[in-house]
Amino acid sequence: MNGLRAVIACLVIVCAAVVSPAAAATPAASAAARPSWSALPVPAAAPPVTVLDLAARGPGEAWATGYEQAADGLRPMLYRWDGAAWSRDTTFPGTAEPGWLGKVQFVGEEVWIFHNSAGAGEILRRSAGGWSAVPLPQTLWTYQDFTAVPGAAWVVGEDDTGLKVLHYDGSTWTTQAAPDGVLYLMGITARTATDAWAWADTSTGTAVLRWDGTVWRDAKVPLPPNSNVHTILVEPTAGRVTIGGSQYTDGVARTYLMTFNGRAWRTTYPPLGDTYTEAMVRGPDGALWLPVRSDRAFQSKYARVDGTRTTFSYGPERTNAIDVKPRALARVGSSLLSFGTVEIYGSKPNLMSERLGG
Repeated sequence: MNGLRAVIACLVIVCAAVVSPAAAATPAASAAARPSWSALPVPAAAPPVTVLDLAARGPGEAWATGYEQAADGLRPMLYRWDGAAWSRDTTFPGTAEPGWLGKVQFVGEEVWIFHNSAGAGEILRRSAGGWSAVPLPQTLWTYQDFTAVPGAAWVVGEDDTGLKVLHYDGSTWTTQAAPDGVLYLMGITARTATDAWAWADTSTGTAVLRWDGTVWRDAKVPLPPNSNVHTILVEPTAGRVTIGGSQYTDGVARTYLMTFNGRAWRTTYPPLGDTYTEAMVRGPDGALWLPVRSDRAFQSKYARVDGTRTTFSYGPERTNAIDVKPRALARVGSSLLSFGTVEIYGSKPNLMSERLGG
């Protein structure tokens, strides 16, 4: 009997020795299979630089905008991703003149970019035949935001008479009226020419407006009390809309997300602190992704929000970096692309880009 027990004990030990390494390797293998962020080279601009937008149309085309600091003021800055590398584009009208480039939109086969050219606003359009410009019908004091879809474009801002909502139908500019009580439009986005959304400062607080092809109306979105809106992400899937913003309680801000599924709004408070959600995108995995303030000076940090689950990942380590700031995200096929700035010790912030997967 004792001999049988000894044989069984030996078999158990042998089995454990055979199975344990494979079992122990499973988590490591899973971690190795998980995609990670990698650094992408970007041609330097004149620091300090500011990144304003990033947009992509599939894995082989993305555009990033902003401005650099020239000796006599701001200069517009435009970069293109071709699926393999970043390059600087200096072929657009006004490339060497004072100003900046803002939001990028894809309209059919064209790229549309808002351009502030020495204070005057215009829309740059890039087609197969090259660049052209659509000037605004008037100069505004402030150009707050821009959006474009096939058949329509909007620019919102202010002049000496107050709020302005400028609408372009492909040939003609008109001025649209905002609902009574709207003091300022902070941002605008659109799904189609007859379905646009804006977030506004009103006499009663923050409100969400919606354009139905005829008139702007209060969308009656039940925003959290004492809150503001950073961004609205409209998606073609089943009319889904996601709002990101901050709610203030006793002077302390916390980030909230609201999702509309076509029937009702649902509000959540992921553990994001007071993260600004303007750069939020829907990733190729179906989750929401956004850059967050990093607790590591030499690495960027990103949040992934999937329903009630929030996880975080870090970008690659950057030698001698004291501040790494991804400013914008975009989905490029099955990958995520970020564009922003990195400050290396002893120098001013310059451009950086990172990719998840790919």
